[in-house]
Order: sequence, then structure tokens, then C-alpha cells
Amino acid sequence: MKFTTSLKKNHEFKRLYNKGKSAASQCAVVYCRRNGKAENRLGITVSAKLGGAVQRNRIRRRLKEIYRTNEEKFSTGYDIVIVARMRSRYAGFFELQSSILSLIKKLNLTAGGVPAAQNRRGRETEAAK
Repeated sequence: MKFTTSLKKNHEFKRLYNKGKSAASQCAVVYCRRNGKAENRLGITVSAKLGGAVQRNRIRRRLKEIYRTNEEKFSTGYDIVIVARMRSRYAGFFELQSSILSLIKKLNLTAGGVPAAQNRRGRETEAAK
């Protein structure tokens, strides 16, 4: 991964969970927060509830590959954590990929994407349309 390093410390994950923005789908939850650096930092979490080590590592490899192949679409300067949900265990690669990419768009993490003006309920305002 060209523009990305790993998140490794527990306090970094906790800070992201508490202070970051999040978006969820049936397959995964994505948390993000600006880090003030010129690179992204990625963390992937797969719970033991999703199965044994073989299943968890398979999900982790898929999530890493989805990020790696779409890395140029992401804005830089963010901490990103992807948390796998139970549905990701049974989802195909392309279903998982479309789920992650839609969450990334929802969080306005796409390169060149300007965040839309939103009202209190998170809906776009008329001026933003």
C-alpha cells in the first residue's frame, strides 16, 4: 500500500471509536478521523465471534485487498478502521467491496470529494444539491 501505514496501538483505535465519524452496513462498519499527516493509517478489526483463525484471516485479507486496490480513490490524511460484521463472513468479495466503497462515499473519504452541506439530521440541504 503506497499511501498507508497500519494502526497498531489500542489507544489509537479507542480514540477513533470515541471521536471519529462512522458509517455502517450489514457487512462492516467504517470509522474515520483526520490525522494531520500526509498518509492514511488503516486498522482492520475482525472479532473472534466471526469464526476461527482461518475465517478471520480470510476476512482480513479480503478487506486489505479491497483497500489496496481502491487506495487511489481515498483522500489522504485520515485514520481509518474497518470493523467486520457477521455478514462479511458469508458475503462474496464483490458484495463486500461494494459495501466498503459505499461506506467510504458516505463518509466523504473519496479523493476530490467535497463534503455536502447537511442539516442536523444528516440530510443534504437544498443549497448542496
